[in-house]
Amino acid sequence: MLALGLLGCASVSPEEQARRNRVLVECQNGLTALREGNTEASKTDFDSALLQMGGSTAGDPSAKEARGYFNEESVKTFRGEPYERVMAYYYRGILYWMDGQPDNARAAFRSAAVQDQSPELGIYRSDWVLLDYLDGLATLKLGGDGKDSYQRSVAAAKLNSPPPYDPQANVLIFLEMGRGPTKYAAGEYGEQLKFQPGSAPDPVAVLKVADLQVRVGPYDDLTYQATTRGGRVMDHILKGKAVFKGATDTAGTAAIIAGSGVAIAGNSSTTTSVGLGLVAAGVISKIVSAATTPAADTRQWNNLPNLLSFAALRLPLGSHTLVVDFQKPSGQTLVTRSIQFHVVAGRDTVLFVSDRND
Repeated sequence: MLALGLLGCASVSPEEQARRNRVLVECQNGLTALREGNTEASKTDFDSALLQMGGSTAGDPSAKEARGYFNEESVKTFRGEPYERVMAYYYRGILYWMDGQPDNARAAFRSAAVQDQSPELGIYRSDWVLLDYLDGLATLKLGGDGKDSYQRSVAAAKLNSPPPYDPQANVLIFLEMGRGPTKYAAGEYGEQLKFQPGSAPDPVAVLKVADLQVRVGPYDDLTYQATTRGGRVMDHILKGKAVFKGATDTAGTAAIIAGSGVAIAGNSSTTTSVGLGLVAAGVISKIVSAATTPAADTRQWNNLPNLLSFAALRLPLGSHTLVVDFQKPSGQTLVTRSIQFHVVAGRDTVLFVSDRND
């Protein structure tokens, strides 16, 4: 009866699981809407997701369940890994800037940077290039300096170094490329959260508009960010649960072996009963071990890109057509995107271009 009771304790209703996956669904839908140009729907989804991401887990019963020995991490309400939370704030920052609110955009980029920090590990600064770069650019647009943020972005650059700011740039182009990293569970009990790398960090975007042609490489790599915080490699092993399962599994095996030996060698009903009792105890311990599920939470924001880039251009007022060729380093074009837009006085024109449409 004990074993049967343990096996069913992690089940949840479809309605409850949908509630726990709400943030994940909203992030995925928000990004799809942004790629489709439906900015109002995108803002609604990201606002709701960020509100829940920022909430405390103190009153969330699913978080309490996930801390138990007999429940998977995936039963808790999804709030994402640090890189996923960064991306939710990043996209909301873009949407703010599209609405002519560089101050709120800067606040969103700063909130994104906080997600990459771990004060308990001595990590107090993000190492995302664009978060600092955009922070400084927004500061410049708001009449500040932005120099410190720019220097931090250059210091963090691993793929390409961002260019100096142009205070007169009035068209801001956010670019994304490739498919992001994929989560999977590894280790003896599936307790280690690991990542399959996303697309290789070598594509470029060639921008053609008016009489300009600009070649832009990626600045941030989500595969790198998924496996680090502040540049330090993270340990995703769920240590408490893995240790518990290993201990009970070893104890169960030993009890079965010892009990079988006593039962076979016993010359009396007493010793036989003791031996069979040990076998039963060993079987129960093995069942307890099997019922313990320290599996990593592999739910993931599955339509994220792998690479982020950005360009700021200075264009005359009026209507324009932007053509973006996403290319291999060899020059072979993989995807072409075309966007018509209008530049007006007094505010930035903000464009978002992706080589994906999901």
